[in-house]
Amino acid sequence: MKTILTRALLASSAFALAIGGASATELKLSHQWSTSDIRHQVAQMVADELEAANVDLTIRIYPSGSLFAADEQYNPLSRGRLDMAVLPLSYAGGQQPAYNLTLMPGLVKNHDHGARLSHSPFMDKLSEIMAEDDVMVLVHGYLAGGFGAKEKCITKPEDVSGMQMRAAGKAFEQMLAGAGASIASMPSSEVYSAMQTGVLDAVNTSSSSFVSYRLYEQLGCYTPAGDVALWFMYQPVLMNKSTFDGLNDAQKTALLAAAGKAEAFYLEGAKKADTDSTQVFEDAGVEIGTMTDEDFAAWRAIAKETSYKSFVEDTPNGQELLDAALAVE
Repeated sequence: MKTILTRALLASSAFALAIGGASATELKLSHQWSTSDIRHQVAQMVADELEAANVDLTIRIYPSGSLFAADEQYNPLSRGRLDMAVLPLSYAGGQQPAYNLTLMPGLVKNHDHGARLSHSPFMDKLSEIMAEDDVMVLVHGYLAGGFGAKEKCITKPEDVSGMQMRAAGKAFEQMLAGAGASIASMPSSEVYSAMQTGVLDAVNTSSSSFVSYRLYEQLGCYTPAGDVALWFMYQPVLMNKSTFDGLNDAQKTALLAAAGKAEAFYLEGAKKADTDSTQVFEDAGVEIGTMTDEDFAAWRAIAKETSYKSFVEDTPNGQELLDAALAVE
């Protein structure tokens, strides 16, 4: 009871601090990306739709990590010091190991599958865990990624044997190591120079990172997210639950309507990001690889013996959560 009261007081304090000279209550939203990124565009759509609803509620967006650092947003969000955030949920995997399942190889097959996963009993289970931290999902969304290599296309597990690779996330490192690759851990910003100097043979990262870091200048083949892909990362718009619960009915209705429009935009925008990245690499003369359903199944078989196994061992109710995710067709 004391914890519940404390969270309520913190949420009330956040509202009090957010109120400026205007009559509208202002919510603070934090994220790590530039204003040209799709994740900012999603947040901006929520803000614009909410303002147009004229319910005395506005959102002020703090992009590019200007309010909180990327990996420091979940705790203030859960404690009511931050109202909203666009956040890869796996960033909070240290606090809640179950969240690591939202960046797991082969769990999501394509964007439409990700959308079904976002509205499934699996997500209901994750939402229950979030609620324990006074957090809720406002807008669901997955972004995809692919493989790139200097010498040959990567589509199936045997293609990475003997390669020095950088992977996006611990679970992907485990799977690639299981397929015979050597892993070099580094941020996306260092991949270009590592490719240039021969430190890396191949990389696994998001579609947007492949383009923004100009990796088409270093790669001989790019295997983008297409009809099937291995790399999907859940990156929702989250909100402090007590803050939402403290809104009046008109504000809640307007915010949820705005979120619904933004979620539909997010899904189509995520698909477009993959298509656009493919075009960029094609225009640069880079060979384009294609992953088949058989390739996907082969990767998932390795993931089950590496990444999935590790997750189940390290996570309370891990097998139940994994089974719920895998049950979504």
